[in-house]
Formats: sequence, C-alpha cells, structure tokens
Amino acid sequence: MSHEVPVLEAQTRDRLGSRYTKRLRATGQMPAVIYGHGAAPASVAINEKMVLAALRRGLHVFEVKLSGKSETCLVKDLQFGWMGDNVIHIDFARVNLDEEVTVAVAIHFIGIPEAAKRPGSVLTHDISELQVQCKVRDIPESIRVDLTHMAGDVMMVSELKLAPGVKAVSNPHAALARVVIVLEEAVGEAAAGAGAAAAVAPEVLTAKKEEPAAGGSAAGDDKKADKKK
Repeated sequence: MSHEVPVLEAQTRDRLGSRYTKRLRATGQMPAVIYGHGAAPASVAINEKMVLAALRRGLHVFEVKLSGKSETCLVKDLQFGWMGDNVIHIDFARVNLDEEVTVAVAIHFIGIPEAAKRPGSVLTHDISELQVQCKVRDIPESIRVDLTHMAGDVMMVSELKLAPGVKAVSNPHAALARVVIVLEEAVGEAAAGAGAAAAVAPEVLTAKKEEPAAGGSAAGDDKKADKKK
C-alpha cells in the first residue's frame, strides 16, 4: 500500500432513499456506508471527486473523518449505476492497519513475451485483477506483471512474484496471459469450410437422356387415335 492514505471528510446522512441520494450526487457528494468492528453502521456523504480520483489510482484504504473522529476504512464494495460505468455508492469497512484482509488488486501488464513475436500470434490478458491476502498496510495499489519474462505460451497465477506479506488467493492454475496463434486457426477454419462446401455441393447429371421408343407410348397412340376420329 502507498504510504499516502487519503483523508475523506464525511457528513452524516439524515435522510435515505434514491430521490435524496440523487440530489446528493448532484451537489458533488457520494453516498456511502461505514460498518464493522462492532460499531453501528453509519450512513455518510463524501466528496465524490476526491474518492473517485483515489479509486482510479488503485487505492483501497482511506482515513474517514466523521463527527471529529477518524477511522481507517477499507473499500469493501462499489455500487455502479445502471449503465455500469459510474460509481454511485461505496461500502467501507472499519479496519486496523495490521488486520489481514482479502482484496482484489488491479493487474498492470508491461512488456511483450518472445512467444508473441511469432507471425500470426496474438497476446491476450485473461484477467484484469487478482485476489490477494495481506495486512491492510501491505495492500498494493496494483500488481505489475512483466511479460518479457514469460516462458512459453501461457503465464499462470502461480508464476507471479508478489511482494513479501502478499499472497495470491486466486486459482494458482488460472492463466494471467496467453499467446494464441490465430493464423493457423484461420487456415484450419478455411479448410474445414471448403470441405463442408464440397460435401454439400449439388450433383451434376451428365448422362444422356433416353429417347422414347420407336412405337411411342400407349398414351401417345391413344391420343393419335382420338384425333383421327
């Protein structure tokens, strides 16, 4: 965790409900709840611009000042608007700096592995954040993954070198990044498509059509007889 812990001034919210919180956000404030450590939950309002700037930097821990008292709080949950692109509510949990917690930390990929330099290869990032367990004071702002050290076509969670005191709790066999050869796949798909087209191609009949018998059909003879009559 960064040594810098943002300080948020909070005010108690006396009124709740979607209509009130909408008016609150219109004034540049964001609704939040603080709970945990055996104390009663507190519904508060905090500065939206300040907290969003800190979240974008990957910060998880804040000093929240409320009614003259300061508490160390960990971001536990974010509620997003119906479009899914804006934070409209935050849940804070009271913690102390030596408490062990599990948090999701963003992954920052750098570099290009040798395997991705082959013709037709594409580098994909399978996950964007990692669940880690550590003390509150040791929470990293992000996890830096240098892909230039990637051996082979896949890098797994178990290959990460994390800071002392930080342990990954995500599946160790989960892929962080992988290199996929799309050129071979495209050629294979084209060949498969051509084979399928050949299998369903219409049959062309080239056999010579049979000539009618010299005497003609019985039906034809009957028609000629009727005309003579």
